[in-house]
Amino acid sequence: MVDGRRRSGDRQSGETIVRQLTLNPELAPFSNTRLRVESPYDGTSLAEAQTLDDQGMERALKRAHELHLAPDQRLDKPQRLAIFEAAIGLFEANQERLALEAALEGGKPLVDSRVEVARAIEGLRWCIQAVRAETGSVTPMELGASSRGRSAFTKRSPIGVVLAYSAFNHPVNLIVHQVCSALAAGCPVVIKPSERTPISCHNVVDLMHQAGLPQGWVQIVHTQDLKTAERAVASPHVAFFSFIGSADVGWRLRGRLAPGARCALEHGGVAPVIVAKDACLDDLIPRLARGAFYHAGQVCVSVQRIYVHETLIESFANSLSECAESYRLGAPSDEATQIGPMISQAALERVHQWVHQSGGTLVCGGTPIEPNSYAPTVVLNPDPSSELCTQEVFGPVVILVPFSELDEAIEAANALPFTFHSAVCSESIETCLYAAERLAATCVLVNDHTAFRVDWMPFGGHRHAGLGVGGFAHALAEQSVEKQIVIRSRWLEQS
Repeated sequence: MVDGRRRSGDRQSGETIVRQLTLNPELAPFSNTRLRVESPYDGTSLAEAQTLDDQGMERALKRAHELHLAPDQRLDKPQRLAIFEAAIGLFEANQERLALEAALEGGKPLVDSRVEVARAIEGLRWCIQAVRAETGSVTPMELGASSRGRSAFTKRSPIGVVLAYSAFNHPVNLIVHQVCSALAAGCPVVIKPSERTPISCHNVVDLMHQAGLPQGWVQIVHTQDLKTAERAVASPHVAFFSFIGSADVGWRLRGRLAPGARCALEHGGVAPVIVAKDACLDDLIPRLARGAFYHAGQVCVSVQRIYVHETLIESFANSLSECAESYRLGAPSDEATQIGPMISQAALERVHQWVHQSGGTLVCGGTPIEPNSYAPTVVLNPDPSSELCTQEVFGPVVILVPFSELDEAIEAANALPFTFHSAVCSESIETCLYAAERLAATCVLVNDHTAFRVDWMPFGGHRHAGLGVGGFAHALAEQSVEKQIVIRSRWLEQS
């Protein structure tokens, strides 16, 4: 057990929720089992959700496809804008409830869940901006004799049904990203939230319906088993598949898509940070600690590998461990909690095993904290072939590796088949630019942690880390198709 200095109170009673998460009525006949939703902190029962079999999943997708094909039922841009505008007010009025229920089911501390909900509300504003900014282009026809007498332009149209599978770690904001970007593009959505955090998904969709979204445009589904979810991906009704989760599952599901279907896969990285010998440690260490331990490290771009110049390694390790040991662990609903629980006992056991099989020196942490938390952990010089060094840990663990030459650190940072966020820290702009050019990353952070992101920047991994680009405007573009319209004019032919 953690001592009282680091453990916040266990206040949880009086704030739990017991709900029945129901399906759209027309899907009810295809459900005969229930999914139980429990607090990851103490196992408190929070809700039950109806699950669907294969027929139910196909019925949901078919209904969405029928909406897409019916011109008189499509959502035009003024309708989408009005729904998003109304949703902003409803989200703001329910902000505290959304944050508390997200904290209880997902384990993220309440203080951080409030930030997540505020970010989701800002995401709705970005949806409005993306809809307003969507335009086509003019294709020049006067460049050759064969195109004489013609005028051409492009316009964007919804791609079709979006099937989205989401993750537990940002249960409000990820649903807004996946559902509302699809709606912004004019696409009907079938969304399967994480089985750990379905309450937030139902909350978001309920508020969208209150804002004026017609029934059927977003259908929430929960599957009886993983095989049902896997088979649904192969439906010919799916035009776009949006997935947030593990690389093994994402790449396998991509292989099941029907011909012509597009996808966006957001997996995770094993994010590296390079700390040069002239880095400002007083400024840097609290930032890197936050990037490593925020939400118990359960973030796809959490700081995991830190390569530290050998002249700094001892002082860096001591300072980082002091910072790690200062965090308060406890109930996610407690105002004082800085780090909440792991999402499951199985996740905690896996992290604990990886730490103690890594062959490294334990600087701090390395212990489970009852009921289901893990002490922020720093490991020095683990075996480079260990799982802790080669796989995404998705827990509050960071490893430190000393280096002598910058190119040596860059080579180590690039050694894994994950291309996502990386960082370099130095007071020299030359050093930062040198490393930024050479790091294999979709985003290089300079003098910052790898978990930084704002929702209007492009976001996504390459290679094993994912496929496609997130961010509202980018996602809208990926979920629409560009149509070319060419007009032949007798007047233009004669002019």
